[in-house]
Amino acid sequence: MSKRPAPPLEPAAGNGLLDRRLFLGAGLAGAALSSAGAAAEPLAVPPWSLAPGAPFNAYGSPSKFEAPAVRKWVPPINPATPGIGASRTPHAMLEGMITPSGLHFERSHAGVPAIDPAQHRLAIHGLVRQPLVFTVEALSRYPMTSRIAFVECGGNSGFLSQPLAQPPGPPPDAQSIHGLLSCSEWTGVKLSTLLDEAGIDPRAHWIYAEGADSAGMSRSIPLAKAMEDTLVCLYQNGERIRPENGYPLRLLVPGYSGNMNVKWLRRIKLVAGPVMTKDETSKYTVLLASGKAWQFVFPLEVKSLITRPSPGAGLKGPGYYEISGMAWSGNGRIKTVEVSADGGASWAPAALAEPILPKAVTRFRMPWNWSGAPAVLQSRAADETGMVQPSRAAMLAERGMRGQYHVNCIQSWGINDKGEAANVFV
Repeated sequence: MSKRPAPPLEPAAGNGLLDRRLFLGAGLAGAALSSAGAAAEPLAVPPWSLAPGAPFNAYGSPSKFEAPAVRKWVPPINPATPGIGASRTPHAMLEGMITPSGLHFERSHAGVPAIDPAQHRLAIHGLVRQPLVFTVEALSRYPMTSRIAFVECGGNSGFLSQPLAQPPGPPPDAQSIHGLLSCSEWTGVKLSTLLDEAGIDPRAHWIYAEGADSAGMSRSIPLAKAMEDTLVCLYQNGERIRPENGYPLRLLVPGYSGNMNVKWLRRIKLVAGPVMTKDETSKYTVLLASGKAWQFVFPLEVKSLITRPSPGAGLKGPGYYEISGMAWSGNGRIKTVEVSADGGASWAPAALAEPILPKAVTRFRMPWNWSGAPAVLQSRAADETGMVQPSRAAMLAERGMRGQYHVNCIQSWGINDKGEAANVFV
């Protein structure tokens, strides 16, 4: 019995967006057409190398033929405080869902402390039956668990909440606007295991987590979240956590604002209510258009970003391309991602790459036949709770232009007739 022919792959939205089945096995006509221009060239495979290759390395490095993927560091406003600031992940140069450990974004309030793990201690005290102090070696003996999760600074993408004028300096790109986001496999001990061992006083409803950096970075976290899925991490992507990301111990609080994932963890105190630290009162609150502020807004809202094409990763001429990007939500799994090539006038569903994990980055893909005309690319994600990523106009109507935290509005990349991409406000 013969199979019914697949329906034609008609454009699903404006400006050449194609049915996602093109990348799901329904046909490769687009890929064949994209190489038609090279059909006149003879097909040949270069011979293998006859010379011996390079010797072994103790630690692998990228190929010399690839452009270096590096974090972008923004110098501090005050040169006397070189350890205050952030470096950002180069999203346009990466693929998949995992960020290499050496490219995970950094956010430091007082530089990166050099901590000897043999001397480091983690104390658990406060409203507990018995205070406990753990060495790193002792924690290494506890049962380990791993999970893939994103960490995102609460101030990531804050530029999009600012007035229409572009800031001075290089044009903003995916790294400079959205680079305070990374996704890793984290391995460590469930915090609930340690808290159960200490014995929780019924009066305790929060924990106070404190880092060993000289800024004393600290946050209050609901006890229910600490018991649900929070980890005390020793490993990142299979190796010990890098110093800039919290060595030798850090918290992973999946889906919650980045600075709640306290690095260089030294102390957890169980308390009855939030401690009102400087890092949860003077900043990391969501300022609204009314002048009031949301405090203790924990989960990061649903969000997405097209990484290719994007500024610095443009197009080389009309033809078939893959639009690729990332979506994530602190509320759980990504349900759908839609892509527009006409500034939101029409949308088409993108293909989501497995695995689709809760509170982790999900890669999405969409085939696009670019005609060479100017276009505006956007992506719009929805999560399993039903939350949908808002337009920039909708977000500003609620929050105004004075806040810079929890910015999750739609990013727009304008493509000119040369294939160059730039940030545009739509």
